[in-house]
Formats: sequence, C-alpha cells, structure tokens
Amino acid sequence: MTAGRLDGKVAIITGASTGLGPVMGAMFVREGAKVLLAARREDLVKDAAAAAGGGAIAMRADVTDEADVASMVSRAVEEFGHVDIMCNNAAAPGIDRWVWEQTLENWNATIAIDVTAAMLCTREVLNQSMLARRSGVILNFSSTAAYPGMVRKTHYVTSKASLRAFTKAVALEVGPYGIRCNCVVPGSIDTDLWRSWVKRTADEQGVDYEVQRERLLQGVALRDISSTADVAHLALFLASDESRTITGQSIPVDAGGYMQG
Repeated sequence: MTAGRLDGKVAIITGASTGLGPVMGAMFVREGAKVLLAARREDLVKDAAAAAGGGAIAMRADVTDEADVASMVSRAVEEFGHVDIMCNNAAAPGIDRWVWEQTLENWNATIAIDVTAAMLCTREVLNQSMLARRSGVILNFSSTAAYPGMVRKTHYVTSKASLRAFTKAVALEVGPYGIRCNCVVPGSIDTDLWRSWVKRTADEQGVDYEVQRERLLQGVALRDISSTADVAHLALFLASDESRTITGQSIPVDAGGYMQG
C-alpha cells in the first residue's frame, strides 16, 4: 500500500465547518493524517469530521477566545500525542462598507477572526507541541484581494495583507527550531460565499449573474476560478515534507489573477 503524504502527521484545521476547511480535512485524512477540525458551529464541524473519516475528530472552538484556543490545542495533543500542522483557516469577510461608513465593530471583528486568531493558534501550538519537538508547519490563509485592494473592503484587505507580514515574521522566529510557516493566498474560490457575493454585486449593478461572473474573471489568465480542492492541494503540498525548504512564502492559487514578481 502506498504511503500517504502525511502519514503519521497530526493537523489542526480551524474554520472547518464549511468551505475549504472540510475539504482540507478530508484530503489530509486520505493522506494519512490525524486531524482535529474546529469551528464555532458544532453541528457542521461534526458533520465535516464524520465525512472526513476515522482519522478526524471535531471540536467546537471560538478561535478569537484565548481559552478556547488553548483547549483546542490541548485536545489535539491529548488525542494524538502532538501537533505537526496548524492550518489557520478561520476567516470572516465582514460587512462591505465604504471607509467613510466603516464601523469599529465591523473592523475589529474582522481583524479578530482573520489576524488575531492566527496569532493565538500559532502561539498555542508552538508552546504546547512544536517548539519542544523542534518540528512543525504553520499555514496561514490570506487572499489575493489584499494585493490590489478592493473597494468597500478596507477591513478585509487590511486583515489579509497583515497575514502575509505575520507569516514572514513567524517564519524568521521559528525557523531555527525546524518549524516552517507559509501563507496560502487564494483568489476567488467557488463556494456559496463567493457565489452569493457575485449575485449581490450583479444585482447592485443591474446585470445577470453570468455577466457579472464573466466580468470578474476577465483579468484572470485562465478565465477560471479555483475549487476548494485546488486550494487544498496547495495546502497539502506545503504541509508535507515535499516542501521542507519552503518557508516565509505567500503563494497565490488563483488561476493567474495575480502574478507575483
């Protein structure tokens, strides 16, 4: 039997109730990992763990809460012995507002979930497992929206750009301990959330859904959109030993919508 790319590894995936999280969880399990899936919506994350198979367990956790994050990492260590991979996937788009209409509540809530939670999860997994073992992988999840910026999304693009800087600083700090930190940077992902946004903006502009979708993909080299599996495959590569000398990098997966260099 062929060995999985994550055989013997243990992963925590946050934001694992819908979208990318459950897809990564199932993929990691198929590749031999034990996985703790965490999210605030307990019923959904339990369904995701059941769908992923016997290598996955579910836990309700609010990653903006320090105690919840500490308990989440402790649970993974208790169940599986250690943690090799921390996927800081939890995210929130916030509410679209022009900056002159921005509210402190909307701003702070987005930063808390998209940035502060990544710091809390990273801190806890380092202290409870990775530093002592001098091994591990931390993956953050940004967005290509933060490269050019987007109107009515100051809160979101600020949070996602911050994750790229956070990734570099963490990589420098943990590198001497044999730990890597990288950032997956998806463009549009074909999820219910993205389709709802396309529909809403199409309605605002008085055009059909397909017309708006085509407009949004006009500048994308492949004229296509990533699936959750496309993004999960990049995360799998970065989580595996195949990428053992890649760290501190932010890597887009967006069909050529944004090209670095």
